Amino acid sequence: MIFEYNVPTPKESFYNITTQVREAIAKSGVTNGIAVVFCPHTTAGITINENADTDVTPDMLLGLNKAFPDRPEFRHGEGNSAAHLKATAVGSSVTIIIAGGKPMLGTWQGIFLCEFDPPRNRKFYVKIL
Repeated sequence: MIFEYNVPTPKESFYNITTQVREAIAKSGVTNGIAVVFCPHTTAGITINENADTDVTPDMLLGLNKAFPDRPEFRHGEGNSAAHLKATAVGSSVTIIIAGGKPMLGTWQGIFLCEFDPPRNRKFYVKIL
């Protein structure tokens, strides 16, 4: 069972998609299994990290921008090589265990779509097994 979601991403940021993933799990009826969350874009990613302190995701973005700054020597014609590097570092998917019909996330964890090349209208998929 595959669920598709769209997320408008007006700025470079981490967009919390935990609610949509929980919704997909609930709709699937699967009580014990696996959820794979996948982003089919080369300048966006998916990650799991803290969702309780709103300062964490801007700090993560700051760190990624410091680690992967835009450079004049990049050759990619679209001018978004730094976004490709960030997306590669973050990754395009996460796997979550489903138990009791719910994702087994830690107390402070959330699932995020990471936008590195805005503005876009991104999609992501949730595959329930």
